[in-house]
Amino acid sequence: MERKVVGSSMIGSIGYDSTNGTLEVEFKKGGSIWQYYDVPEHIWNDFEYTASHGKYFLANIKKQYREARIG
Repeated sequence: MERKVVGSSMIGSIGYDSTNGTLEVEFKKGGSIWQYYDVPEHIWNDFEYTASHGKYFLANIKKQYREARIG
């Protein structure tokens, strides 16, 4: 999945596959990559353009969707 770099102290890059609602997040600490499944496109749109990716992630994505570490 293609990801774009974001200006966050917590998150390095983010990506989204609209065909299956998969959101991918690369974290700066440890460089781990996680996928979140069945994420609605409006959540991605808000996440992509939020002023604080870390705060948005913690409030609206973490523990809200099925997830798996892929890297």
